[in-house]
Amino acid sequence: MAAFKTLDTIGNVSGKRVLVRVDLNVPVADGKVTDATRIERVAPTITELAGKGAKVILLAHFGRPKDGPDPALSLAPIATATSQVIGRPVGFAADCIGKQAAASVGAMKDGDILLLENTRFYKAEEKNDPVFVEQLAANGDIFVNDAFSAAHRAHASTEGLAHKLPAFAGRTMQAELEALEKGLGNPVKPVVAIVGGAKVSTKIDLLMNLVKKVDALVIGGGMANTFLAARGTDVGKSLCEHDLAPTAKQIMIEAAQSGCAIILPSDGVIAREFKAGAANEVVAIEAVPADAMILDVGPKTVASVNDWIDRASTLVWNGPLGAFEIEPFDKATVSAAQHAAARTKAGKLVSVAGGGDTVAALNHAGVADDFTYVSTAGGAFLEWMEGKELPGVEVLKA
Repeated sequence: MAAFKTLDTIGNVSGKRVLVRVDLNVPVADGKVTDATRIERVAPTITELAGKGAKVILLAHFGRPKDGPDPALSLAPIATATSQVIGRPVGFAADCIGKQAAASVGAMKDGDILLLENTRFYKAEEKNDPVFVEQLAANGDIFVNDAFSAAHRAHASTEGLAHKLPAFAGRTMQAELEALEKGLGNPVKPVVAIVGGAKVSTKIDLLMNLVKKVDALVIGGGMANTFLAARGTDVGKSLCEHDLAPTAKQIMIEAAQSGCAIILPSDGVIAREFKAGAANEVVAIEAVPADAMILDVGPKTVASVNDWIDRASTLVWNGPLGAFEIEPFDKATVSAAQHAAARTKAGKLVSVAGGGDTVAALNHAGVADDFTYVSTAGGAFLEWMEGKELPGVEVLKA
C-alpha cells in the first residue's frame, strides 16, 4: 500500500488554521438531523485537532444545489448537530469564501471549531476551479481530508486544496484506506466476494475487477438471475437483464481464466407477488415456474455461501442476496451476514462491506458493528472496488 500522510505526521498544529474536508451530507427533516452517523465518523479528527490547539475550519457540501445559495440546503442546522455530537461549540459562517468566511476565521481562537457554508453553493467547487481553490486556501494553513465518501470526485475541496496546502488524511479517511487495503489491496487469502443487488448493468466494472482479484465470487440478488439466464436457466418473471447475457458470459469466462469460482444460486425462494408475507416456496433453480419470481436465494445456496465464508480469510461484501427489505425474503442475507459476523468476532475473518443497500442490510441483520469495517462511502467505495483511482486519495500519497 502506498504511504499516506496522516495526522501522525502533521506536526505541531497549535495556532494553525486547518481546513478539514468532512462529509456532513446527512439526512435532515424539519431542520433537525435524523441520522448523525457521518458526523460521529468525523468527530475523532475534529476533536483531535481542536485538542491540539488548531483552529479547525470544516468544509462540507450538502445536497445538490442547482443555482447558487439555497436556504433549504444550508449547513447551519448541521453546525448545531455537530456541536451536540462532539460536545464542543461549533461556529457557523454564512459563506465558505470571501469577506464573511475570512472574518469568521479571523475571529477564531486556538481550539475553536467553525463550519463554513455549503461549498456547492458555488459551481466552481465541482469544476475544481483554480480561482475557487485559491479562495478556499486563503483561509487555511493546512488541509486535512476526512471525507473518503467524496474522494472519487476531483472537486476544489476534495482534490484541488491538496495541491495548495500541506495535505493529510484524517482519522476516518485513514481507517477507510487501511480497511480497504486489508479487503482487496493486500488481503490475506483466500478472498471471497459477495456481490448482490438488482442489476448487473450497474456493476459490470466491479465484477470484471473482482474476478481477477478474488478466489470466489458469490453473486446474489436480482443480478444473479441475469447470470442464470445467460447459462440457459429459465428464471420466470424474475428481475433479469436478458440483454446483458453476453456480458455475464464474458465475466464467467474471465473468472475461469483467473481461477475465480463463480457461485450462483442452486435454489431460490419464489413468489407470484412482491409484497410482505406473500405466499412463497423454495424450489430448485432449474424449476422456477414461468409465472413466478425469484426473490431470495434458498437454504441450499445459503449453506454453500456460508461454506465459502468458512473457507475465506478475507470477505468483501457489496449488495444483498435477496429482496431483504421485505420479509420473508431477507432470510438469506441475514443468515450469511450473521455467519460472517460470527467468524469475524472469532478472529477468523477480515470482513469489509460497503454500499448503501449493504449497510442497510447489515443493520437489518444486527451485525454492522461486528464486521471488521463497514464503509458508508457509497460511490467512492464502489469505485475503489472497481479498481479505479480516487482523485481525493491520490493527492494524499506521501
